[in-house]
Amino acid sequence: MKKLVVGHLAERNLKSGIQLLDGKCYPNLSFDNEVVALYSEKGHLLGSAYLSKQNKGVGWFINKNKVDLNQAYFEELFRRAKEKRKSYSHSDLTTAYRVFNQDGDDFGGISIDLYNDYALFSWYNPYVYQLREIICKAFQNIFPEVSGAYEKIRFKGLDYESAHLFGQESPQTFTVLENGVAYSVFLNDGLMTGIFLDQHDVRASLVDGLAQSQSVLNMFSYTAAFSVAAAMGGATKTTSVDLAKRSRELSEAHFLANGLSTDQHQFVVMDVFEYFKYAKRKGLCFDMIVIDPPSFARNKKQTFSVVKDYHKLITQAVEILSPKGTIIASTNASNMTVEQFKKQLDKGFGQTKHRYHSLNQLPADFTYNKNDESSNYLKVFTIKVDV
Repeated sequence: MKKLVVGHLAERNLKSGIQLLDGKCYPNLSFDNEVVALYSEKGHLLGSAYLSKQNKGVGWFINKNKVDLNQAYFEELFRRAKEKRKSYSHSDLTTAYRVFNQDGDDFGGISIDLYNDYALFSWYNPYVYQLREIICKAFQNIFPEVSGAYEKIRFKGLDYESAHLFGQESPQTFTVLENGVAYSVFLNDGLMTGIFLDQHDVRASLVDGLAQSQSVLNMFSYTAAFSVAAAMGGATKTTSVDLAKRSRELSEAHFLANGLSTDQHQFVVMDVFEYFKYAKRKGLCFDMIVIDPPSFARNKKQTFSVVKDYHKLITQAVEILSPKGTIIASTNASNMTVEQFKKQLDKGFGQTKHRYHSLNQLPADFTYNKNDESSNYLKVFTIKVDV
């Protein structure tokens, strides 16, 4: 195992419990994709880490001791992760959830989700990808009930991004349950699956009464999962807006899975900012507006960054919101703190009176590193607006 001496800032991060290796703290690395022993400038062993560049950092801290990343090591990680999620495995209402979540389960660079009897592995860097045979064997020993698995490649350099990994193959599309609501999913079609599992709790609030008797506008709707949850929770009508042409087909599949008529549920393929203008021009008004944009997006006319531009969405949403309406504002930007997000929202509201009703973050199955705020990346405010 190679020895890597780190500077004061890197040492401070490690001792505070941050597992992600920030590239700014590790300049001029001469090696990559291997395990190293980390030492302070005074010669003290800080622990072991693996180096492998990904979109977040240059590697991950593993353990305070030197380790051998063998099958037994991963079996112990998976055993602990499985124990944490007993309530999900015993649930009849939810059959899709996360069973391993990177540094929240003490090993960054890999996440694993369950969709009924199938597992979905996401590899975030080349090093964990190299270990996938050992990791998969360990997983199968701890989760023998899993029938088959797929993988998603979330780093650059390979000529594919999705594939069958082991065991039985799943149907091309099938339904899973979340809070008693059915969703149509797919495991081997690009990087998406038809649902973002980290929004469990937000959709639960819609099902459990928040959307009752409301007209709901769902912006950046993707497959309209929020809209389906709202409809199942008694919304009078929903409008789902997304620029992707395929969004309409995928959204309708969720409604069909629940036996819902789409007569009062509209799917609009349009740029969100253009739809705001359209709705204002037509005098449309909604009781509830859900805003869940990607962290960064670009189209022919403009670019959008959550960190800089979220306030523009709030300003335009207020203009078509019913009196005493509700805005659900969401972001998964890990480089944005709760306080920074709230500042963007307040900037968007301007002089409009509003009350922060609740804040949702990652659900229990998405365990996160409590020593690293960026690990708890999801931020969802439910806001009551006095207009």
